[in-house]
Amino acid sequence: MIQKVNVAEKLALFHELWTPKVVAEVNDTQVKLAKVQGELVWHSHADEDELFLVLSGRLTLELRNGSVTLHPGEMVVIPRGVEHLPVALEETHVLLIERSGIRHTGDVVEARTVAGYEWI
Repeated sequence: MIQKVNVAEKLALFHELWTPKVVAEVNDTQVKLAKVQGELVWHSHADEDELFLVLSGRLTLELRNGSVTLHPGEMVVIPRGVEHLPVALEETHVLLIERSGIRHTGDVVEARTVAGYEWI
């Protein structure tokens, strides 16, 4: 069955930071929502690109050779293999598009690493 997704309603369903939730799937790609604040961890994804679209707040992706800061309505694709550190000084809401099964901390396992993504 075809169903629309209300992003604001989905964001209201959770409060955990750095814990992406799946809201849709397109072929073998998942669309996720996340609330972030503070720093995650330096990491990369050897085999997957990662798309970040900021819905509210501000997200900086620190790179080894600079940084990219995103405001609401802005997005960036981090290519596979590029090490990055997501940082949000305030609570920021992000839409992610990534291949199914990707670990949000990439090649690093730490306390906030999600083992399986919850659908909301």
